[in-house]
Amino acid sequence: MLSLDMSRTRKIIVHIATSADGYIARPDGDLDWLTSRPAPKGFYGMPEFTRTVDAKILGRKTFDLSVEMGAHFRVDDPHYVFSHRPAPASAPAGVEFVAQSIGAFVKRLRAQAGKNIWLMGGGEIIASFLDENAIDEFIISVVPILIGEGIPLIAPRHREVPLHLRAVKPFPDGVVQVHYDIRPKRASQSRQ
Repeated sequence: MLSLDMSRTRKIIVHIATSADGYIARPDGDLDWLTSRPAPKGFYGMPEFTRTVDAKILGRKTFDLSVEMGAHFRVDDPHYVFSHRPAPASAPAGVEFVAQSIGAFVKRLRAQAGKNIWLMGGGEIIASFLDENAIDEFIISVVPILIGEGIPLIAPRHREVPLHLRAVKPFPDGVVQVHYDIRPKRASQSRQ
């Protein structure tokens, strides 16, 4: 069970599903291999997880796909969208487009009181936050399907990030959820 300790720094947690071969979507962003699956009761612990977060971070492609899929946004549910493209003329309520550097943004967000922060994806923004040592945990639900090609969980770059396994949970439909903490890098490992 996830618990919330308001006295500590807010954590940034990637909670995401991948195919068994490590992709978060098909090359065109399609999620048919994921969205067409019936989810088990409890939806892989997602309702419990969402109660521990109060802000979400997305890359622009993930935001655009969310809008296409009919996502709803609210003022009391902040979504921070990182994008190299200009923000649209009008953003939905609760959505802020971020032009700040990841380091400055993370420092500002962690300094605010609140729950943990959900880094939703995609692979480019996850990679950028990882390269800035701005991710604390990964919760990855591995779906028992090979899709052959697609958008990887983390955009490829030269990096080595040690992880510490917190938990593994299998589900009756073959999904396996792994929960990792990011281990602190030794001085010689940071900024290779």
